[in-house]
Amino acid sequence: MILRVSRYGEPILRKKGQPVTVFDEDLGTFVKDLFDTMYAADGIGLAAQQVGHAKQVFVMDLTPPKGQHIDFSYQYDGKVTPLELFMPLAVINPKITISDPSSEVYEEGCLSFPGVNGNVTRPKGVRCDFQDAQGNVHRLEADGLLGRCMLHEMDHLNGVLFIDKMEKRHLQKNDARIKKLKRTSRDYLKSQ
Repeated sequence: MILRVSRYGEPILRKKGQPVTVFDEDLGTFVKDLFDTMYAADGIGLAAQQVGHAKQVFVMDLTPPKGQHIDFSYQYDGKVTPLELFMPLAVINPKITISDPSSEVYEEGCLSFPGVNGNVTRPKGVRCDFQDAQGNVHRLEADGLLGRCMLHEMDHLNGVLFIDKMEKRHLQKNDARIKKLKRTSRDYLKSQ
């Protein structure tokens, strides 16, 4: 089922997610709904807060279109395995550590900020220890877009938004759109 994506200005986006303790059919359904919503919006990642739930859950799919190669390196559970064997990926109760603190700049967008894009500086390499929807423990180490996607979604789980880290000039360029989103969200919340 496709869920409504929360927009900037809705308080849920600033809430830290609670750890998942029950790995059951309801969680499986929620994860499926997250994927359905992400795909419907043409996204590569989506966090629980973005659909109105303060949980430590996000999904992502960085499988490249057929014929295109990936522009990142990774290890899944200590091995370089074909991406399609673990993507799309549900990430539950993640713990991220920085494995390469050197930084890189990349233009990011966010499904909760339609029409807003800007440069964000993030560390190059990360390691993410997490559980899947069945509660099994995994580790994903990555750089490039995959590492950046994990950091962006992890920020959501902690109530941090990409505009909090956006370069000042890009934030200023998007100021009118961001204010309009906030007003639209305020109006939506009043109507509920």
